[in-house]
Amino acid sequence: MKHLTILVPVGQNNLSSIVGPYKIFDRANTYHQQSGKQKIFQIELVGTRSQVDFYNGLFTVNPQKYISDIHKTDLIIIPSLNHNFEEAVFGNEDLISWLRKQYKLGAEIASICTGAFLLAASGVLDGKHCSTHWAAAENFNKKFPKVHLKADQLITDENGIYTNGGAYSFLNLVIYLVEKFYDRETAIYCSKVFQIDVARNMQSEFSIFNGHKKHDDEVIHEAQSYLEENFREKISIQTLAKNLNMDRRNFDRRFKKATDFTPLEYLQRIKVEAAKKSFENTRLNINEVMYDVGYNDAKAFREIFNRITGISPVDYRAKYNYFFSTK
Repeated sequence: MKHLTILVPVGQNNLSSIVGPYKIFDRANTYHQQSGKQKIFQIELVGTRSQVDFYNGLFTVNPQKYISDIHKTDLIIIPSLNHNFEEAVFGNEDLISWLRKQYKLGAEIASICTGAFLLAASGVLDGKHCSTHWAAAENFNKKFPKVHLKADQLITDENGIYTNGGAYSFLNLVIYLVEKFYDRETAIYCSKVFQIDVARNMQSEFSIFNGHKKHDDEVIHEAQSYLEENFREKISIQTLAKNLNMDRRNFDRRFKKATDFTPLEYLQRIKVEAAKKSFENTRLNINEVMYDVGYNDAKAFREIFNRITGISPVDYRAKYNYFFSTK
């Protein structure tokens, strides 16, 4: 039987990403046994303290073992750190060292949402791809430049490392792991019991583009402000670069270094974010929204919107429009 370690770090408060994996893997074990097969995992909650409080002491978790008791495990799940991810990195040094050691010993590791910060702090993500909550992507990129962040991906799987996007999308990761370690039949059973969509693989449609401005390049801040204030107009990136006393190549390089996007990519995301808000809150049709955000080519608008959000303008409007949902 394999060993599954569900970590309970200190300084974090997302209880659902501890309870959820425990319940789903426990159900997968039960289903396997009822099918005449052996349990796959012994499941244990493991931490560095005998008790960890959540939501200002409203709930508590009592880990079954300390990390020092676990000399070798097969699969480790790191829960979400919610909004305390940076603090948790500094408060869990022993756990981070333990993660590094266990990976070298052959353990596979799955991080949920901002749990990727703990995993990245161990160094095992260097040179690999990972995902995390879209709202934490900018901070993650700045803190861990050696990691290839794929913030639009719901799940990544590389060399025994699994990561996923934000919030309750961890359910999709857990079903993915159930299929990987049990079988397809068990994964489908669990997806039906817990009503989890097994087909989801992107988190792009849920993201909100607020602009990447946590940098010190004032010229690029000026360029960002210009793009945000004038995105409905016909903008020449070449002219914008010239007005900022830069050639186009240097402008693109400097802009991408500061924001992780080229100027054109940044402009496209501003336009798509404005389109999303219109689809959500107005009665405008697809073409009206397209023209309003500065596009004249329906095919180009549809392709860019789909690439950034993972869903078509028509489907997005039908899914999120307030007026449709209240009919």
